[in-house]
Amino acid sequence: MTEPLVIVGDSMLDVDIEGTATRLSPEAPVPVVDAERTWHRPGGAGLAAVLAARVERDVVLVTALADDADGHALAALLEEAGVRVVALPLSGSTVCKTRIRAAGQSMLRLDHGDGTAAGGELPAEVGVVLNEARAVCVADYGRGVCAHPGVRQLLADVAERTPVVWDPHPRGAAPIPGCWLVTPNQAEAERFSERGDSDAHSAERLRQRWRAHAVCVTLGAGGAVLASEAGSVHIPVPAAAGASTGRRDTCGAGDRFAVAATQAFGAGDDAAAAVSAAVESASRFVTTGGAVGVSRAVAVGGSRRDASQSGALTGDITEVRDRLRRRGGTLVATGGCFDLLHTGHVRLLHQARQLGDALVVLLNSDDSVRALKGPSRPVMAAEDRARVLAALACVDAVVIFGESSPEEALEQLRPDIWVKGGDYTESDLPEAGVVRRHGGEVVLLPTVAGYSSSNLIAAANQSHASRS
Repeated sequence: MTEPLVIVGDSMLDVDIEGTATRLSPEAPVPVVDAERTWHRPGGAGLAAVLAARVERDVVLVTALADDADGHALAALLEEAGVRVVALPLSGSTVCKTRIRAAGQSMLRLDHGDGTAAGGELPAEVGVVLNEARAVCVADYGRGVCAHPGVRQLLADVAERTPVVWDPHPRGAAPIPGCWLVTPNQAEAERFSERGDSDAHSAERLRQRWRAHAVCVTLGAGGAVLASEAGSVHIPVPAAAGASTGRRDTCGAGDRFAVAATQAFGAGDDAAAAVSAAVESASRFVTTGGAVGVSRAVAVGGSRRDASQSGALTGDITEVRDRLRRRGGTLVATGGCFDLLHTGHVRLLHQARQLGDALVVLLNSDDSVRALKGPSRPVMAAEDRARVLAALACVDAVVIFGESSPEEALEQLRPDIWVKGGDYTESDLPEAGVVRRHGGEVVLLPTVAGYSSSNLIAAANQSHASRS
C-alpha cells in the first residue's frame, strides 16, 4: 500500500474570464472586456491537491464540499485530476471566485458563496488517511476546515511523526504546534507579526509564537527567508528557474510552494532543502503560466479554433518551435508511440493542451517503436499515426523522431511543460533533466485505467485467431 500525500483545507471553485479590452463603455468610463475564453479550476486546497496530483500518483484531499452546482463542478474537476476526496459537510454554498482579465491583467474579481466547514464528528476516513500519509500539506483559506477541533487534534498527533507543512491565512486558524514548516508570504508575515521587522526577524518571531520547527517567509521573485532551529537564511530563486518578471500571473504560486515543500519533506529532505526545492518549483510554476496551466478551458461563443488551425504534420522541429513561439504563451509537449490511438491517449492529449497555449506531440518513428515494442510493432506506420494525431483539435503540431528517447528532440524544442502519463514516475524519464535544464517543468497526468494499445492489439489478434 502506498503512502499518500494528503492535502487538508478549504476548497473553492475558481473561474477566469479572459479577453481583450480596447474601448470604454458608453455608459461609464470603465473598460469593456470582450470575453474570449473562460477557465475553470479548483481553488484553495483544491488547487494544491491538483498541483500535487500532477507529480504524485496518490493524492488525498480532506476538504468540505457543498451539495450545489458549483460543488458538483468542483468535485468533477478534482476527480478528473486524479485526486481522491475525503469530504466533510459544508454549511452554506460553495465559494466561487471569478476573475475578469484582459491582456494578462486582472480587471475585476467577483466572489459569491458563503460556505464554511460544518462542525460535528469527522468521518473515520479522515483519521485513516492522515495516519497513512507520507506527508501532509495544510492549505488554510479561513473557511473552517483547519479550525475544526477534530482536524486540529489529528494534525497535532500526526505532526509528531510525519511532516506537516502549513500554509496559513490571516482569517484562518493558527497553525498547530509542531509543524515542520509554516509558509506565510511577506504580507501575511507582517500582519501575523504585527511589527515592521525584517523578514528574518518576522520568520523567527513567528516560529517561536507558533512553536514550529521552521517558518519561511516567501518573497516572490526574491525567494524566501527561512528561520529554523539552526538560524535564519535567505534562499534566492535559482537563475535556471527563471525569476518572474513583468505581468506574470502569480495565482497559485503559494500553493505550488507549499506542495513542493511537502513533497520534499516526504522524500526525506530537511527544512533548508525543502524550501530550496519549493522556491525553484514555485518560480517555474509562475514562469510556465501559473494556475491557468491546471485549468479547464471553455470557449466563449464557439470552438476554441477552427479546422484551418488543425495540427500541422512536420519533421522540422525548429520550424515548429519558432512558429509556435511567435504566438506567445506556454508551449506544451508530450510524446510516445501512439500505435492505435485510444480513449486514454485522447484524454491525455486533451488535458496536456489545457496546460498551455500550444501542444506538440513528439512521435516515435517506426524503427524506434520496433526497438521499444518488438518486431511486430508498430501496427500503423509513423506517417499514418502522425496524420491521426494531427487531425485532433487539441494538437498543434506533430514531429516524428527516430531515437528511443525524445531527449535530442527536446534539446531543440525546449517546451515550457513536458507531459507524460501517470503510469510513469519522473525517475523513469531520462528526458526530464533536459526539460528542467532549459527551464521547463515535467507534469505527470493521470491515465485512464483499462486502456492500452498493446492490450487492444492482443485482443484483436486473439479475435482474428478464433475466427480462423
